[in-house]
Amino acid sequence: MSNPAVGPGIPGGTDDSTDAALAAVEHQLSLLWRRARSISHQLSRQVHPDMEPAAYGLLSVIRKQGAMRLTELASAVGVGKPSVSRQIAFLERLGLVSKEADPLDGRAQMIRLTPRGEEKMHEVQDARREVFRERLGEWPPEDLQTLSRYIAKLNATYERDGFPRDEPQ
Repeated sequence: MSNPAVGPGIPGGTDDSTDAALAAVEHQLSLLWRRARSISHQLSRQVHPDMEPAAYGLLSVIRKQGAMRLTELASAVGVGKPSVSRQIAFLERLGLVSKEADPLDGRAQMIRLTPRGEEKMHEVQDARREVFRERLGEWPPEDLQTLSRYIAKLNATYERDGFPRDEPQ
């Protein structure tokens, strides 16, 4: 199936300068996403050598938002409950998360970081912040704020498409 026709004079079309700018953005974002995936692999391995980046992401959400039900966690990361359940079982075996009865509904379980999980995440996230400081510490603060605003604007465009909404830091 081919892409619909776009271009000057076509409703919703673009001109050559817009196409070139979009291609440049696509290229830079692809490069950033590849590097982010690589960093996620490294961070997850710092927590445990067998950990997948998806499990590290779950730990990050739980650390940030606190104890939550499996269905809430799956919704927060935008993946299915079976995938999250498998990762949580792995994290539980490592002693990084625990399950306890939900005080509002004894049939449901709340997932929370264990003290060991909290400690590991603290170590890894401190190391991650240090890498950001090393890479971006020489940037002027106004450039960092501009970058942050543009990334927030980009993230907001994806939220409209049903991607999970993240709370501001």
